[in-house]
Amino acid sequence: MRRFFGFFKRNKNKTSTVAGDRLQVIVAHERKASSQPSWMPKMQKEILAVVAKYISIDRKDLKVEMSNEDNMSVLEISVDCPLDEK
Repeated sequence: MRRFFGFFKRNKNKTSTVAGDRLQVIVAHERKASSQPSWMPKMQKEILAVVAKYISIDRKDLKVEMSNEDNMSVLEISVDCPLDEK
């Protein structure tokens, strides 16, 4: 009988571990989103619109990140773009 209940206990521990890992991913994502300035999403949309006038680009090809280095903020914009023009 003890083995029977031990089976459920082991599954519960495994399930709680997976749930904990998922929660950590969600919290890390929320921290990153909350650490960026409120104007960042709007700026990303506008940059995407301007770049899209000249080349075919998907939203996933544009990355805008802000970081702090020493006493200054660094805004990094990266665009993965095709070689052929629009």
